[in-house]
Amino acid sequence: MPRAINVEVTLDEVKGNQARLIKKFIKKCKKEKIVEEFRENAYFEKPSTKRRRAKMKKLRNAQKAEMERSKKYTS
Repeated sequence: MPRAINVEVTLDEVKGNQARLIKKFIKKCKKEKIVEEFRENAYFEKPSTKRRRAKMKKLRNAQKAEMERSKKYTS
C-alpha cells in the first residue's frame, strides 16, 4: 500500500511571489521523491534487477568518491 503524500505550499509562505511558490512546490516534491516513486512503480521490475542496479549505483558512487579523493591529494 503506497503511502499518502500531501505536498502543500501556501501563497503566504512565499510572500505573494508566484514564481517562488512554484519553485518551492517543485523543491518539496523532489524532497518527498514523488516523481521518482511514480516512475519506479510505473513498470514491474524484478527484485534481482533492482538489486543489481543498486549495486552498480553504489559501485559508481564509490569510484566517484575515490576519484575526488585522489584528485584532492594530487593537486
